[in-house]
Amino acid sequence: MAVIAVFGSALPKEGDADYEAAYRFGILLGQAGHTVLTGGYAGTMEAVSRGVLEGGGRTIGVTCEQIEAFRPLGPNAWVQKEVRTKTLLERIDKLAQNADAAVALPGGLGTLAEIAIVWNLVAIRAIRPIPLLLVGSGWQATFGTMFEAQGRYVHEGAKKLLRFFPNGQAAVAELSRLFREGNGS
Repeated sequence: MAVIAVFGSALPKEGDADYEAAYRFGILLGQAGHTVLTGGYAGTMEAVSRGVLEGGGRTIGVTCEQIEAFRPLGPNAWVQKEVRTKTLLERIDKLAQNADAAVALPGGLGTLAEIAIVWNLVAIRAIRPIPLLLVGSGWQATFGTMFEAQGRYVHEGAKKLLRFFPNGQAAVAELSRLFREGNGS
């Protein structure tokens, strides 16, 4: 149906609450027929990829030489197709350019950087408009704090590009609605 870029932490392990939530999210994406682009490595990227395959979808992992130099690690076992990049910025660009929507699961510095770059690319119209869905109360708090402290520097139109969801199930329901209605942007 659509190609969904999913960003999230590499830290969660199988059995952790965030890993299991990402896995269930992946199953729902797969059952909806989506292809998922992830960073291709461990943690929530692995969990989503695993769930997508088990749900009947397809997976693409966009991997990066810079990340592998920092943390020696290959693509997870559930990546069907690997797209290699040299730099982190190339990796984020591949994810952004090839997605019909982007979803950020809970994460740290890397996840924040990824969603912020994609958000900025959409805001300045450097890429086609895509929905930006942020899952979990942490993102609402993070961006709420930013908007409170620095909001005068963020155009109202840019703020409205971010959509917040309490969990993966709500985000998949929104994606289904958007792509069923044909207005993913």
